[in-house]
Amino acid sequence: MTPTSRLLYDERLTTPRSWWVIAVLFGISLALVFLPNGPVAALVALAVGTCLAGMYVSARGSTRIRVTADTLLVADARVPLAALGQPETLHGEEARAWRTYKADLRAVMVMRRFIPTAVRVEVLDPDDPTPYLYLSTRTPERLAEALVARL
Repeated sequence: MTPTSRLLYDERLTTPRSWWVIAVLFGISLALVFLPNGPVAALVALAVGTCLAGMYVSARGSTRIRVTADTLLVADARVPLAALGQPETLHGEEARAWRTYKADLRAVMVMRRFIPTAVRVEVLDPDDPTPYLYLSTRTPERLAEALVARL
C-alpha cells in the first residue's frame, strides 16, 4: 500500500437489523398468499420473496465512505481532498434541514434516512458545478477529522 492510499476512514452505511426482519416477514407473507396453491408453491414464494427483499435491503446498505490520504471515495465518486473545503458535522434538525429544504439539487447527496447524522463539505473546485457533498454517517466527527487530515 502506497502512502497516498493509506486508509484514514472506512464506513459502510448498513441498514438497520429491523429491515432484515421485514425482508423475512415479506417472504413469509408471500408464502401465505401462495399457500392455497399448495406447499410447494408456498415454499417457492417464501424463497423468492425473501431473496428479493434481502437483495433490496443489501443494496440499500452497500454504500461505503472511504477516505485515504488524498482522496474521498463515496459510492462511485472519487473526490481529491484538495478540492474540498472545511467539513461541517450535522446532527438532528440541522442534518434534516440539509436533507430537505436547504438542499441544493446540484449537490452530491449520499443520504440514508435511517442515519440521523451527517457531514457536509463544500467543493472548492471552480470547474465543478457541485456546491457541496452531503454524506450520511454514523460517526460524523471521525469522518470530519479524516477529511481535514491532509498531507
